[in-house]
Amino acid sequence: MNYIQITIPTADINLQEVLTALLSEMDYEGFDQDAQQLNAYIPVSLFDENALKDLLQSFLLSYTKAIIEKQNWNAQWEASFEPVIVDGVCVIRAPFHEVHQSALLDVIITPKMSFGTGHHATTQLMAKAMKSMPLQHAQVLDFGSGTGVLSILAAKMGAQHIVAVDNEEWAVENAQENNALNQVTNVAVLLGSLEAVTAGNFDIILANINRHILLQYMSSLFDKCATNAHLLLSGLLLEDERIVKDAALQAGFTYQETYVLNNWIAMRFNKS
Repeated sequence: MNYIQITIPTADINLQEVLTALLSEMDYEGFDQDAQQLNAYIPVSLFDENALKDLLQSFLLSYTKAIIEKQNWNAQWEASFEPVIVDGVCVIRAPFHEVHQSALLDVIITPKMSFGTGHHATTQLMAKAMKSMPLQHAQVLDFGSGTGVLSILAAKMGAQHIVAVDNEEWAVENAQENNALNQVTNVAVLLGSLEAVTAGNFDIILANINRHILLQYMSSLFDKCATNAHLLLSGLLLEDERIVKDAALQAGFTYQETYVLNNWIAMRFNKS
């Protein structure tokens, strides 16, 4: 499968974050950014140029596009992929990086198209919040697992069993590869959405996706939780906090805490 790379010139970091959230809801599957621009990637078959133009015109932004062949994707990522240190929690690195000399958990991720290389604020928010959660011996669901980075981290934090689910075939393959790299054997990776998960009574559910999907599945997430379970959500902007909180409360959850990094948030709820 070939991808289209969209390059949007803007040095406004907050605007880059907003665009990432909006584009992720338009089937864009990968992002990278620097001080001058945001790059977004979408399969050729899903690209809607008119929708992109409408979005960017509302921000008075321009763009350029280029075709990226699938076989060139890894080379492009490897050229720019740097290890990520999530303070006090873990180091997320690629196999070609040296082991970091620290006592932090070591998470190895092959840098493919899957969301979740550790560079995005939402992955870091989830990782930091997970440190304070009762993962030891827990049954965990990772909904929208991408690379599997959160599943792997949960396993290394002591979870007993993890079910990871993603609706992209290449993400499932990537997560399975990353499990092997990390010698993690207690993660089952499923292809599909939440309906593919037949198990329930999870102690902890992790969902780093986007507002639209989280709102759609909030009641189902509640049903998947064991009593006294924890729900950790991200893929959310500050402006999403109220609507997501209201939906979670309506589903039956109890609000616990919001974590903030730049313009992004993670939210923690309990089922009590």
